[in-house]
Amino acid sequence: MGDIPYFVELAQALDICKQTTLQTTVERVPLNESHNRILAVDLPSLVDDPPFDNSAMDGFAMRYEDTVDVPAKLEVIGTIQAAGQEDNITVEKGQAVRIMTGAPIPNGADSILQVELTSTENNIVTLHQESMKHFIRKKGENLSKGQTALEAGTYLTPSGVGLCATMGHSSIPVVKRLKVAIISTGDELKQPGEELERGQIYESNSFGLCGLVNWLGHEATRLHCVGDTIEDLRETLNQASSEHDLILTSGGVSMGDWDLVRKIMEEEGDLHFWRVKLRPGSPPLFGTWNNTPIFGLPGNPVSSHVVFRMLVAPWIRHSTRANGPIENRAFAKLATKVKPTKDCLTLRRVSIEITESGLEAHQRIHQGSGNIASMAHSEGMVILQPGCDYSIGDSVEVMFL
Repeated sequence: MGDIPYFVELAQALDICKQTTLQTTVERVPLNESHNRILAVDLPSLVDDPPFDNSAMDGFAMRYEDTVDVPAKLEVIGTIQAAGQEDNITVEKGQAVRIMTGAPIPNGADSILQVELTSTENNIVTLHQESMKHFIRKKGENLSKGQTALEAGTYLTPSGVGLCATMGHSSIPVVKRLKVAIISTGDELKQPGEELERGQIYESNSFGLCGLVNWLGHEATRLHCVGDTIEDLRETLNQASSEHDLILTSGGVSMGDWDLVRKIMEEEGDLHFWRVKLRPGSPPLFGTWNNTPIFGLPGNPVSSHVVFRMLVAPWIRHSTRANGPIENRAFAKLATKVKPTKDCLTLRRVSIEITESGLEAHQRIHQGSGNIASMAHSEGMVILQPGCDYSIGDSVEVMFL
């Protein structure tokens, strides 16, 4: 391997990856196309929110001092039904106005009483308890005009997009989606739906990796499966590097004679490291091909998923200055035995149960790195430190899937 770092710690691998940067660009998109995108700039509110004092309840608006002695009777002098409704009503002593949720508070009123705590006959409302000042939503109590409500790098969830709309933005500047090429390798691979012959398997990694890329808010393209020839691999890598920002390969990175991704990167690419102290998923590599970053992921499907979540996703977030989405983590008690390894950070797939005493992690499924069902049927992965012993009842960190 020469001077190329070999079998590195996960943190070291990520540091090496971060020395290679991506050139990102900004585009403006309509708000209804901004879901799962990365905000490119700090976004200020164009308005106060709320833009006026308004009612948080259906009921009556009144002066609080008129409701201290209950039951109290007030004269109903009008109705305000909708937000933005024009009115010139002023509430005087002994008066009230019927008001709907979101409607502007009339002049003179400083409190609300819900309709279910009143009774009305003709134009007289009887109050059965004191009115409530906190049922008035004050102008600007959520946001002030000009206030930065979302920062650059925000991953736009549905609530984030709703906040953009509340601030008055019809379109927003976002980081242009990365174009990610996904290449699976191996003569044994067939596409789902095709007839399998002896020794062949269905290719699955590219479908899972596409989903993970899309989850991060970027655009994945599945290229054709590459057979076990250097020529085919070279041609496909050249095509991918000319049309994409990032290349992900699957398979061909271990120590065998037919692990051609490793071989071609050693001989013709710019290899930055090979192998990481991570189980499952120790054989990955990182480098550039024609100045395009490339991650060589393991061929076993669990390993490729683990490496993506632990290495590729953090690097993409760093490169695009995105603060999400992230894999949520928590601590849980082990309910079953788990097996760490001596020299690698180890992740075991587990089911998570919520109990009265907290979260419990159960390893219930075969942990083979070729068993993608173990990912599909698990809620999380426990993170086991190298060389440590773990017993039932121990608290361990869990990454949710």
